[in-house]
Amino acid sequence: MTDLSASQLSQGIYISVPFCRTKCSFCNFASGVFSRALFDRYVAQLCAEIEAANDIARQLGGQLDRRVDSIYLGGGTPSVLASDQLRRLFHSVRENFEVEPAAEITVECAPGTISGEVIDALLDCGVNRVSLGVQSFVDKESSSVGRLHTRAITLDDIARLRSSGIGNISVDLIAGLPHQTEESWQLSLSETLASGVSHVSVYMLEVDEDSRLGTELLAGGSRYHAHFVPDDDRTADLYLAACERLEQGGVQQYEISNFARPVTHGIGLRDSKHNLKYWTRQPYLGFGVDAHSMLVAGDDLRSTGIEAVRFATPDSLEGYSAANGAAARAEQLLASRTLVNAQAALEESFFLGLRLNRGISLATLKAQFGDAAISTYDAVIAELVQDGLLEEAGDGLRLTSRGRLLSNEVFARFLREETIHHRDTEAQRSI
Repeated sequence: MTDLSASQLSQGIYISVPFCRTKCSFCNFASGVFSRALFDRYVAQLCAEIEAANDIARQLGGQLDRRVDSIYLGGGTPSVLASDQLRRLFHSVRENFEVEPAAEITVECAPGTISGEVIDALLDCGVNRVSLGVQSFVDKESSSVGRLHTRAITLDDIARLRSSGIGNISVDLIAGLPHQTEESWQLSLSETLASGVSHVSVYMLEVDEDSRLGTELLAGGSRYHAHFVPDDDRTADLYLAACERLEQGGVQQYEISNFARPVTHGIGLRDSKHNLKYWTRQPYLGFGVDAHSMLVAGDDLRSTGIEAVRFATPDSLEGYSAANGAAARAEQLLASRTLVNAQAALEESFFLGLRLNRGISLATLKAQFGDAAISTYDAVIAELVQDGLLEEAGDGLRLTSRGRLLSNEVFARFLREETIHHRDTEAQRSI
């Protein structure tokens, strides 16, 4: 019996908005620049999907808890939606789910898109956390990848959000952007710390053939400033420098890519409650393009040894929009469904839990899955500890600094051969 047997856990809700003002050269997400004429149609489809969530979940064999303690509007750039469209989305959620009073409600915004009307809409919708896609506080670096904002715009947006009452602000930074140097990276880190934001996400630039910059890098070309991209070793050094500098500035790392300040007058960190659901295998429900879900399995499936169900919508606006009505959406989602049995749940517990700095508790896993199941990984664990990728902490395990840089290699060691390709691909997409 695993942790997912506790159906008292509240749901998290993720809503994907795949629209942007401009497509960044490094981006490989399911997002892009579309006509505003599509926005209303997309929002209407989202609302219809939200309204049909209970029926759809049942058809996929999952339990749906209508209590919600986190909502995350991501993308894309949700702040490009009109204020009335934002209100429609949140109204639909609150009409169909019980949003807890203390729920964390996050909206991703691009600097320069946060008008007074957008801020008013965020406040009306109960938004209490904003994630800003800054990437860099150095204007040359931002513009080289297609970002339209400047350092001054970003700092003004942070100040206006804070003065409006939204003080829980997260900033995204990317290590390895074109033209980035150790000195310019330290400048971005200094500006981040000086801004006083409560949360920081630091990602290393991914060379992905599905992005324009990645294609050019792999081809050895110079378009999109590709010849000014730091090499992998330098990018790794920049990431490690960020870990050290943020820690020194009082922003503590709690996950491979995420850092947070301590809670004022309390215990703990201002971490992302929603994203923690992914890493601790709590249920969440996704709506929109390329949105992933994981629900506790219903009684019929649990009687066959299935712990949870995972499913996802298509990763293109065309594919998502092709489903007209609840029945078509359920059929579309059913084609992507993955049934998570005890073995798969154990694998997920390893490679998702190890993303967190606190790591995993072997005692807890033994209580959930049995001593025999955990003992099959003794040799793998011993080898990873010997290689300096894992370290023991009490009754638990956690990644070392080197292990965080080579995390995908570590995670792969906890996957069985018959499931390694599917589980790794599916889980990484959901994060």
